[in-house]
Amino acid sequence: MQQVRWGIIGCGNVTELKSGPAFNKVEQSSLVAVMRRDAAKAEDYAKRHQVPRWYSDAQQLINDPEVDAIYVATPPDSHKDYALLVAAAGKICCVEKPMALSTAECIEMTLAFEQKQLPLYVAYYRRSLPRFLKIKEWLEQELIGVPRQVQWSFCRTPNAVDLAGHYNWRTDPAKAGGGYFIDLASHGLDLFLYLLGDVLDVRGISQNQQQLYAAEDAVSAVWQFQSGCLGAGFWNFAAAQRTDRVVIYGSKGRIEFSVFENEPVLLFSAEQQFSLDIAHPENIQFYHIQAMVQDLLHGTGHPSTGKTALKASWMMEQILGPEF
Repeated sequence: MQQVRWGIIGCGNVTELKSGPAFNKVEQSSLVAVMRRDAAKAEDYAKRHQVPRWYSDAQQLINDPEVDAIYVATPPDSHKDYALLVAAAGKICCVEKPMALSTAECIEMTLAFEQKQLPLYVAYYRRSLPRFLKIKEWLEQELIGVPRQVQWSFCRTPNAVDLAGHYNWRTDPAKAGGGYFIDLASHGLDLFLYLLGDVLDVRGISQNQQQLYAAEDAVSAVWQFQSGCLGAGFWNFAAAQRTDRVVIYGSKGRIEFSVFENEPVLLFSAEQQFSLDIAHPENIQFYHIQAMVQDLLHGTGHPSTGKTALKASWMMEQILGPEF
């Protein structure tokens, strides 16, 4: 394989800027086909992004002989079904996050690709972003000593769609597996697994304080890493203001950063202090896609796979409880 030719199932909003254009910007990569159930929208997307072919049927895109790898960018309730179709066709797959509706679905997907000896990636692209790679470097260099605790405070105000009572699939547990906690906190929890290692124990409490939709809107959790480091977080989507602050406390200092906001990455210790502005790329999944292409062409490995992503799903499942 000299070039990876991609197809997208579900060319909606997430693919307009975050991911779609990057498939053509990465060297030895091209976007050759897209699919959306609404044929007019699929055709419109293809024309605007100069994609050669479009489909309104997923199986047709999967069977396209000129498509090597498929990016599933639909809501989580369809990730498993589409991924299994891709595996059955003997093709490479990347699914959006969260990986699926449950840990059991994640395991089923992972096994299907293992049996075919095919890679399965998950779009936890923060593992590939330069700002978080810098934090990982600081931790590995032990610039704050031994990590003792990580705390994440995250708040959002209610949005206009939810206040108006309009349907939003992100707050429909049947579609998303939960609410905004599943949609957004999954990024940070997966990132903590990447930065600080595996988690042994997780406990949480969740509530629906606003009663604007069926899913939880307030969550608190604690967890323990295999290393002995502890974690704690709270997420509230009925707050008066936005907050997104992570602090990793070590035996010799601390690191502060934001999971989503474009804020400086800070390091404080007795020996040194850093404040680095590390900008995100225009297409935030660029480095994630670049890493997939390099792995497929040169076997360099990739930080976000089905095996790594299912642990974030397991954590969220433990936090929300069996009713979710």
